Amino acid sequence: MFRSSDAFRIKLVVLCGITAQPPHPEIHKTALGAEESVCWKYFSRTEDAVEWLRQQGYTVLAIEQCEGSTMLQDFQKKPEGKYAIVLGNEVKGVQQQVVDMCDGCLEIPQYGTKHSLNVSVAAGIVLWHLSEK
Repeated sequence: MFRSSDAFRIKLVVLCGITAQPPHPEIHKTALGAEESVCWKYFSRTEDAVEWLRQQGYTVLAIEQCEGSTMLQDFQKKPEGKYAIVLGNEVKGVQQQVVDMCDGCLEIPQYGTKHSLNVSVAAGIVLWHLSEK
């Protein structure tokens, strides 16, 4: 995710919970140094991160399949808006209490038999789509 964030000039990556934090050999191995070019902040609780982002003026959107979600291709970004996306656990997704705190949910359309994506792949798709709007 650090490399994708660097590619799209993302202002900040917020890490939560059990996620590893730089400096970490596994992050460095996959980020190829992007962990040094992208600012990051850590919160032990995702709920605290969402609250902090909202206080900073961000519209916080969970990337999740849920009732009432907006399909990614239908999302209309406001030109003056500041957006933060919440990506969930590889297996369990975004916790319901975090979804409930967010300003909305975006859903990536999936047409196959599986209805989940690797978190870093989902991040790349969403970042590309939002950068194009």
